[in-house]
Parts: sequence; C-alpha cells; structure tokens
Amino acid sequence: MKKKIALFGATGQTGQKFLEIALNQGYEVKVLVRDSTKLKASNEKLTIVQGDVLNIQDVEKAVESTDIVVSLFGHVKDSPEWVQTNGTKNIISAMQKYKVDRIISLSGGGLPFPEKDKPKFADHLIRTIMKIAVPKILNDAIAHADVLKASDKKWVIVRGPRLTNDARVGNYRVGWVGVNASTKISRFDLADFILSQVEVENFNFQMPFVSI
Repeated sequence: MKKKIALFGATGQTGQKFLEIALNQGYEVKVLVRDSTKLKASNEKLTIVQGDVLNIQDVEKAVESTDIVVSLFGHVKDSPEWVQTNGTKNIISAMQKYKVDRIISLSGGGLPFPEKDKPKFADHLIRTIMKIAVPKILNDAIAHADVLKASDKKWVIVRGPRLTNDARVGNYRVGWVGVNASTKISRFDLADFILSQVEVENFNFQMPFVSI
C-alpha cells in the first residue's frame, strides 16, 4: 500500500513537478500552502491545507494522518532569514506528535556532506561564491540539516546542482559532490528521484547529490 505523503513546498517549481508525478502514480498527498490559488493540481487524492510552515498548528494539520514528510520548501522573495530551519523544527515537532518517522528534505549542493563528498576546485569555488552572495540561504540550509540530524527521525536530504525546466530524461546519476556528479538536472528528474525515495530507505541519514 502506497504511503500518504505530507508535502511542503507544493507551489514551488520542484514541488509542482513532485506533486504531479506523485498524483499520477496514485499517491495520496496532503499539501500545506499559503495561497491555494497557486496550486495547479486538482485530484481526488489531493488534500489542501491552507497555512504557513512557520505556524505550528498549520504544520500539525498537514502532518496529521500521513506516513512520510517530503519537504521541498525554501527561500523565496522576502522569506525570513531562518525559514527553512524554523519550518523544519515545526515539521519535526508535528512528526513527533503524530508518530511519523521519516522525512525527505531538499537542499542544494552547497550544503556539505563531508562523509561522502569529494569536492573539486569548481565545487569549492561555487560554495565560496554562495557564502559571499547568498549566505542567508546557505546558513539556513546547514542549520536545517542540523535540526534533522538532532532529531530521532529517519531523514534524507536530497541535494541537486543547477535546476532546469528541461524535459524529463528519466535517468540520472546519484552520487555525491565531486563524485559521479554533473552540474545540472531538470526539476522533473529531481522530483522523480525524490518520489522514488518515499518507498525505499537506502539513503537514510545521508545527503545524495542527484544530477544528469
């Protein structure tokens, strides 16, 4: 029996692709959105909760009666500095309340995973640029990972390089920064990989880097 998914970030570009694929594959999906008019999907297996990831009561409504959390939300224009970290804290709290034991979260390649990464010069350069240009996003990504690591939940952080709106290829590399990796992936293919991890647990407590 397919798991029921609590989805955060359903109106983002990757979130929309994930929701489309999940519904097409027959998953029940419960989404938390601030503005339901931005949600293009319509399906009998879709449940919409209107609210904010920074409001614990809203998050609890979204997580209640689900089996797994997929967290694809992140920074948009005018986001609070620690939106991903504080939102993740709320999600973990709701998971505790409703005994949901697994979460898949999305981040970028700037988030380090020294256990498996072997960054090359270009990777170090990209991370240095991020520290200078978008320190808020990078620091928030690192802190959100720390929240997951400190929890008692099974977590996976899926990382990607530059995201494109190219057509779905259907195959991709799953490696680590600097190991079996390229510089881009389509949002469709990234969403496809994330959905594949809902039913398998071969990357628990790890941060796979997915690219074409």
